[in-house]
Amino acid sequence: MLQSVLNFLQSVVFGMISIFGINLGTEQPRYDVIARIGDSIEIRHYPARLAAETTVQGSSSNARGEAFRLVAGYIFGANNGKQKIAMTSPVEVSSPGSKIAMTVPVEVGKADDGLVMRFFMPSEYSREQLPDPSDPRVKLVERPASTVAALRFSGSTGDAAVAARTAELTHALAATDWRAAGEVTALFYNPPWTLPFLRRNEVVVPLTAPSAPR
Repeated sequence: MLQSVLNFLQSVVFGMISIFGINLGTEQPRYDVIARIGDSIEIRHYPARLAAETTVQGSSSNARGEAFRLVAGYIFGANNGKQKIAMTSPVEVSSPGSKIAMTVPVEVGKADDGLVMRFFMPSEYSREQLPDPSDPRVKLVERPASTVAALRFSGSTGDAAVAARTAELTHALAATDWRAAGEVTALFYNPPWTLPFLRRNEVVVPLTAPSAPR
């Protein structure tokens, strides 16, 4: 009887967590925090990671939906082994070829050459262990080890919010010895039904290492 009650309470708790969009037990890429800028920006080092990636043309909202469908299809079995692969977080979104200027924010999803979306693969897999995508628009890529600046925020995941946070990140970096060295990406950790104030979103940019941060 007691076990039945505990099982029921557990199911209720996990159901509520699911409704609010809080991720429990979902693997996230590991990283080391090597420095901080203020209260909201971390300088992180990520090891090399494997990801499933697609590039989609079109407006930001339509492209995001199509890209998600394609990459989610891969982990749900649209591969040559019909193998299901565990979902991880975050989902990474970027505009290919766009480089961050230290005074100009980049709006994710509005580049002329499309939008890139990546799902990171569970760390248990090597490239050889992952099945090839059955859709040629999806490919497996290795993201090299990198040092990045990451600014965390909640609320909207739309282009305007990403652009505003990108401007905030670039402004903060301009006052340090860290320098941007590539494209801005947006990281979204929660499903779309998550209450805005509970969301974990980030804008991230790779860095060149300074001699020493100020």
